[in-house]
Amino acid sequence: MSIVALFPALLSILWIVRGSCRKAYMDIYVVTLIALPSWCRFIVPGLPDPTFDEAAILPIAAVFAWQGLRRWRFSLGDLLVLLFVVQVGYSEYETAGFKEAQNLLFDMLAGGLLPYVLAKGLIQSDADRVLFAKRMVLVLACMIPLFLIEARLGFNPHRFVFDRFFPGQGAGWVTTFRYGFARAAGPYGHAILAGIMLLVGLHLQLWLHRRGAWEAQFRRFQIPGLNKAQIITIIVVAQLALTWVRGPQMGAILAAAVCLIGAGVNPRKRARWVAAAILFIGIPAAIAGYSYASVGRAAAKDASQESAAYRKELIDKYVGVALEHTALGWGRNGWPKVPGMPSIDNYYLLLSLMHGVPAAALLLTLLAAMITRLLRNGMKAGMMRPKGSSLSFRLAGIYAGLAFSVLTVYMGDNVIPLFFTLTGFAESYLCAGGDLALGSATTLATPKAKCFAVVFA
Repeated sequence: MSIVALFPALLSILWIVRGSCRKAYMDIYVVTLIALPSWCRFIVPGLPDPTFDEAAILPIAAVFAWQGLRRWRFSLGDLLVLLFVVQVGYSEYETAGFKEAQNLLFDMLAGGLLPYVLAKGLIQSDADRVLFAKRMVLVLACMIPLFLIEARLGFNPHRFVFDRFFPGQGAGWVTTFRYGFARAAGPYGHAILAGIMLLVGLHLQLWLHRRGAWEAQFRRFQIPGLNKAQIITIIVVAQLALTWVRGPQMGAILAAAVCLIGAGVNPRKRARWVAAAILFIGIPAAIAGYSYASVGRAAAKDASQESAAYRKELIDKYVGVALEHTALGWGRNGWPKVPGMPSIDNYYLLLSLMHGVPAAALLLTLLAAMITRLLRNGMKAGMMRPKGSSLSFRLAGIYAGLAFSVLTVYMGDNVIPLFFTLTGFAESYLCAGGDLALGSATTLATPKAKCFAVVFA
């Protein structure tokens, strides 16, 4: 029954034949990535095991390579993404051998490199960017009934449906609780992963909202006093709240702080104020947080303090383990496990353990490079009108939020291809001139792309 994971591939082919590569990407791949779980795989012994989104992307990538890859122009993001993918894939091959590494090698291609390449190559115009953001946000918002069911009843409806087609594959994902409330995870397996997905979706929605990209009302659904953009924003905020995950929620607040830079008349002056505010709040908060977590799990007064203490103990006990195999790590499942610490709730540490310190360094470099380049582009363009509609500052905020979130949580499943998709999306925007190409305009103009200018008919 797991063969149903290949169904999105058939839809992609049909959409390509009847429409275009870009249409298949927007209608099939983006929807599949956001709506369907990545823990479901079509398992064939001896071959890679594709997920829904990996199956969906392969036909699109094949047609994309045939129609226009020869006109690709390389940029900094390409190099950083390629180095990261090679480091992760090669480290697993060296530490575990090809038989064990083939699924990860396939995942890094179909869930890493290809999402980046297609996002950069197919999301070219301002209209494309708006369509991509709308598609993602609407799919997220439409899942609110399932989030509410999980939050109320304490079981995941996605597990209830997909366990029948993929028996045993979702057994590791169970609904967790915090403060007595069920933490909604949606199709993403764990509430932590749902929180990261919603962090990205929320800030893309705020960008759409600020620039007035939504129609005034839904066709058949209205709430007095609220327009369509406000309703969608409220829904996505509610979904993020229902996850009860502190890391991504704090990351969303940090992202909002970075976005404030683009809301002032003078972004450079606003940046100094925002940076000062972050330091003024962040340094005391970091000191207090360190003291809060340093008591140890045995002396913790409640579950929240025990969780914070656990994360500190992870660093204390696992950094030395990571440094024993600095260059290539221990492999996905090969590092020596510390008794009582089965979960590595720090993605930089986890990467170092699995694939070596260079993998974590490359991820940090990629995040820092994207934030720096986006902020520089936003600064040069000046304030966008209406205030807060700058995509450069919005994307920089999302990356800052992600960088903070994965310091305290795990990143996997749907979040990995979403991260690379977002990076391709941002790289395409920067290659097209970013905010500088749009100036203060708020219309859906189509700037001339500098990196890749192929239109798929």
